[in-house]
Amino acid sequence: MTQSITIDQAAAEKQRQEMSEKKFADQPWLDPDNKPQIVIENVSKNYGGFQALQDLNLSIYKGEVFALVGSSGCGKTTMLRMLAGFLEPSAGKITIDGADMIGVPPCDRPVNMMFQSYALFPHMTVEKNVGYGIKRSGLSKQARAARVEAALDMVQMTSMATRYPHQLSGGQRQRVALARALIREPKVLLLDEPLSALDKKLREATQFELLNIQYKLGTTFIFVTHDQEEAMAMSSRIAVMDKGRIIQVGTPADIYEFPKTRLVADFVGNSNLLAGVIKEIAPDGRVTVHCPEIGMDLVVDDHGRFREMQKVWVAIHPEKIKMSAEPIEGAGLNQLPGIVWELAYLGHRTVYQIKTEQSKLITVFVENARRSTTLALRWNAPCFISWAADSAVILTE
Repeated sequence: MTQSITIDQAAAEKQRQEMSEKKFADQPWLDPDNKPQIVIENVSKNYGGFQALQDLNLSIYKGEVFALVGSSGCGKTTMLRMLAGFLEPSAGKITIDGADMIGVPPCDRPVNMMFQSYALFPHMTVEKNVGYGIKRSGLSKQARAARVEAALDMVQMTSMATRYPHQLSGGQRQRVALARALIREPKVLLLDEPLSALDKKLREATQFELLNIQYKLGTTFIFVTHDQEEAMAMSSRIAVMDKGRIIQVGTPADIYEFPKTRLVADFVGNSNLLAGVIKEIAPDGRVTVHCPEIGMDLVVDDHGRFREMQKVWVAIHPEKIKMSAEPIEGAGLNQLPGIVWELAYLGHRTVYQIKTEQSKLITVFVENARRSTTLALRWNAPCFISWAADSAVILTE
């Protein structure tokens, strides 16, 4: 059973607004006078002949919620464990608040880590699990008890202090693990797939709880996830990794709207990728791309450094594509005919696979704004798909 939480809705709404304003307005990485809290400089990690990390460089600022994302084996967990002190780099330097962390054991670092499995002691109660990290801190018994009480109150688990882990739900165990990780008041909290064990609805609710706690404490959060939606919902910035390298760092909007490579476009969200060749570059920045796989030219507003006859890819997100039974008029509009090849009704939206005349499949998301059991278009229905010139992006790698 999930623990019920009663909160002041007005206060919660105000805090969510403050969190949102802080997330999007406070961007310390844009201020050249700000010094990063964590600096990862030319870090590599080798296992025999295998290079898990390749010459990583990254700066993370105090108070950020920073996400490391990428496919399995890309090196994101290796980087997290290196920050925690469980692994040492083969080359490079890691500093936190100006202090070199190379050779510093995990117990002496100003960081703590929350593991994917939560790693709670099954023979200990909730309060003893939470208090374990400060057992040898030198604090008095009364001070430790007060610290444990405050930590449990922070995650709203005070009423379950005497329960054991097997008596808790997945969401409750996650809160206990979080309280245990934060009780030592680390400067940096590392989270390895913190919400992967929760069901979808609880995971979405817990995202806001985590952000609420982070906002109150001001602690820097660095978390690893394979869920790009989770990364975009929670983080101030995202680093996309592939084969031990960081291929792009930016805000969720930067990563989603302006991917630098096909891999980023394909991994963060869903993108339709159309191979083509630059046919013409207009003085106003509008680029014409000939795409043989759909048998037509596309126009894209993209002020990149392109040249005629250059091989490129046009990336377009499914939700930016409109679908209609009849052609749509409009300047700067890309439009092509097709038929509904596949569809999936997901409640809030319907996912369509549109097959063009050249047999290219293009994914389209249609939001179900009105309550209805009738789909806009059914299987094998002829249709037209279209998008504006400023809705796509051109990628060169």
